[in-house]
Amino acid sequence: MAASSEDLSRDIARLVDEKLGEDIVCLDMRELVTYTDYLVICTARNERQAEAIAEEVHLRLKHDRSLLPVNPDRSGDVGWTVLDYLDCVLHVFTEEARERYDLEDLWHEAPRVELELDQPSGKSASAA
Repeated sequence: MAASSEDLSRDIARLVDEKLGEDIVCLDMRELVTYTDYLVICTARNERQAEAIAEEVHLRLKHDRSLLPVNPDRSGDVGWTVLDYLDCVLHVFTEEARERYDLEDLWHEAPRVELELDQPSGKSASAA
């Protein structure tokens, strides 16, 4: 049986957490849009870390779930890297780009998924 889109979003958030992504948020988009079920949003300290996060998620989902993103270009040259797995979309931002695009405000009505992550509080965001 295939894993749910919520399980996929939690796995992506966990992988981001393992690569020390910060302020990790998962938004439940199922009642708001038709193109995805969940958005996972995180901040990387710099472009290098953003690429490392994207690469880790890409490799692990390919290996563990035989999943590939529908957008193979992960250039992230504007501080924003996207991996689109259809049911779940990962957005990796540098701090400046995250503030500029502010997806959480854009989708403020989306419920947040409670995440259980390993990083100390303040480094990743658990939803209430």
